[in-house]
Amino acid sequence: MTDVPPGRISQAPAPDRYDIRVTGHLAQRWTDWFDGMTLTPQNDGTTVIHGPVADQSALHGLLRKLSDLGLPLVSVKPIDKEHDMTTISKSAQVTSAAEQRAPWRRIDQMRKVALAGGVLYLITFAASIPQLKLFAKIVDDPEGYIMGRGSSTPVLWGSWLEVITAFAGIGTAVALYPVTRRVSKTAAIGFVTSRIVEAALILVGVVSLLAVTTMRTDLAGATGARAEALRVTGHALVELRQWTFLVGPGLVAGINALFLGYVMYRSRLVPRIIPAIGLLGAPLILASATGTIFGLWDQVSSTGAALALPIAAWEFSLGLWLSVKGFTRAGLACLDTPSDATNRAVPVA
Repeated sequence: MTDVPPGRISQAPAPDRYDIRVTGHLAQRWTDWFDGMTLTPQNDGTTVIHGPVADQSALHGLLRKLSDLGLPLVSVKPIDKEHDMTTISKSAQVTSAAEQRAPWRRIDQMRKVALAGGVLYLITFAASIPQLKLFAKIVDDPEGYIMGRGSSTPVLWGSWLEVITAFAGIGTAVALYPVTRRVSKTAAIGFVTSRIVEAALILVGVVSLLAVTTMRTDLAGATGARAEALRVTGHALVELRQWTFLVGPGLVAGINALFLGYVMYRSRLVPRIIPAIGLLGAPLILASATGTIFGLWDQVSSTGAALALPIAAWEFSLGLWLSVKGFTRAGLACLDTPSDATNRAVPVA
């Protein structure tokens, strides 16, 4: 055993310092996740992460975090040595939960946002489908329905589902707004606005059909001119609902897809194939609604259904992905990128 002279204390070697360069711009709020290392955005679209690293195990753990974020590694340079390290093993020890508490709390919040938006999207999708069957009799034969043929129960259930669809639709825009506004405030506000307009049109259609159910009861004892007036009014209310159904879920749905599809495609918060379907389907459903307005085909027809199919696929796949997977970490890491470097801030797949 070697004696240590009095007054001399053995000290651990000072940790090495590294410059780690990755593709994309990381916001300063991620500093805590990298144990206080400095993050310096570069003009070439990369970020340099600079600071001390205790040992090789800590370095591997740091590189694992970058891999989890989906940020491509450009180089790793120990600044106290003369050579660059361009490849390092990706095997790493998982860092403690305490070291990651602050950034993971942020990710958990974003997971809740994604889950809320995804579930609400699935609700709008599921609640909007049955009304085609439930409203079939009153739409196909409004005068027969007003005269008392058939039950009012399907119309009442369909109306209730339409109310759910309307408010869940607004909910999707409100739930996703904290994230969408970071990508584009214009698109985020536009999405909220278009959802409100769509919901308002749906509710106008619901009120119209509920008014018909009330008139049906009044018509039971009506005769002569009064009965004829009630029939004409009821028919007009059903036609009003059909137009709100065309302009709301038909026309405005395409505008919704343009706003949100742009945000999701630009940010890569979800795989780009999903918003690409929405951006492709938007002009198709707009063309479908235009054709219906000018009498080229019916909204509920084979042509109308074929042109509306991509929008249905976009809304369902987006809702499913957000509910199950949430936002991608690479997309979240680049939300706070300066506007003059937006294109460079998004990691290249």
